[in-house]
Amino acid sequence: MTTEIWQLSESELLADAAAVSHQIQLLEARRIALVAEIDTRVSREKLGFPGPAGWLTSTTPLSPSKATKIVALARGLENFSDIADAVNTGVMSVDHAALILTFAETPPENLPEEGRDMARAALIKAATGPDARTGRIRAAITRLEDSFGTKKPPAENTDRNELFASTTLNGRLVLKGDFDAITGEKLLTALSPLTEPHPAVDGSQTSKTGDDRSPAKRRADAFGHILASSDRPIEGGERPHVNLHIRLQDLTDLQNRGDADDITDDETSRAATESDTDTVDPVDINTGNPVTPDTATELGHENGSEGCAADRGAYRDLFGDGTSVGWLPWMGPLSRNTSRQLACDCVLTAIVMDENGNPLNLARTARTVTAKQRRALIARDHGCAFPGCGKPAAWTEGHHIWHWGDGGPTDMNNLVLLCGFHHRLMHHSDWEVFIGTDNQPWFVPPATVDPYRQPRPSHARAGPHIA
Repeated sequence: MTTEIWQLSESELLADAAAVSHQIQLLEARRIALVAEIDTRVSREKLGFPGPAGWLTSTTPLSPSKATKIVALARGLENFSDIADAVNTGVMSVDHAALILTFAETPPENLPEEGRDMARAALIKAATGPDARTGRIRAAITRLEDSFGTKKPPAENTDRNELFASTTLNGRLVLKGDFDAITGEKLLTALSPLTEPHPAVDGSQTSKTGDDRSPAKRRADAFGHILASSDRPIEGGERPHVNLHIRLQDLTDLQNRGDADDITDDETSRAATESDTDTVDPVDINTGNPVTPDTATELGHENGSEGCAADRGAYRDLFGDGTSVGWLPWMGPLSRNTSRQLACDCVLTAIVMDENGNPLNLARTARTVTAKQRRALIARDHGCAFPGCGKPAAWTEGHHIWHWGDGGPTDMNNLVLLCGFHHRLMHHSDWEVFIGTDNQPWFVPPATVDPYRQPRPSHARAGPHIA
């Protein structure tokens, strides 16, 4: 007899919800497999439609777009058994499968055949399990397209930008837009300080006492505020502005390729120069040899099995720090050319990173988190660092691991970005956080969550490191 939900303990509720979610993934995989078989075996006369998508829409509550996506996955997975196996066993979500399938069907033109297989295997591994992060997968795809492709990545193609504005019969305006990454970053950056949920006076954030506006309502209110006023509210101690996160080797590459005026911040140039000798190249754990910035390009010149073995480190480097050549806090990875364009169009403040994605050359020991420290924290943590959260960095606060009131300094190795909820959770629960030997935050759950209290990596660092 099935136990009523209200009779389940807290642990049983969590376990059952996770088990049901896994079963849903398996059922989604089975639906895709059934549609693939229908597409092959069932006649159009029997279906009553030109294809399975129309039949799905007419016989189920699925929308036409969802049905079309299922059919596309069914047809595509027939050609890539490794992606299909990950979906069929429930270890990879359908959305991640669609992302990897798109790359597999239209790989960069100059990526050799053995490189395509290796890249696909690496992407599948990165998309496996609950620690899979869409941003990391997209960053790896962006780097591959940037290194081996001849076309601008679709996310950065301004020719595809569209904005539809239609007046309705009852006098309202309906907007629908599709923008490139840079335009999207500018829009989300402008909206961010006005869309953050406002908690109640007592600091709580429930549907009854806090900000009960939906995300769509908050965005609409923010958009109206921007149109009505030129004032831009302060967020994180600064006026909203676009930040570009970039590693030292990529920053230096941009400087070498550009004109002297491309990057106008003197502090940026000094940071790149001063940190050059401090940066340690990543090491290939299979060979013990350094992985240099040129390693990723070797795939275009190596064709034998020996070349494939040598390039395992290059693909591991795609996922090593969760960033690509450039990184926008809201929109994610950018190609080399678009990063250079953005550097030309604005004053760029460099946050120089080491091989673990930790900021270098940062002033230390201030009473409160400085603007420069906050930029560095955003570059390291990306957003709320609590495992599985990842709320936007603009909505986070700098948490002192060793509390300020107890004498803890405001140094990078004593700070972590947390959203309001998880900031309060760290102060009022048995969750703990520490900075590990990799200079990254690690979280220790209470025994009620994990009896063994195994440390968990921060949200930005979760997921497999490609071996």
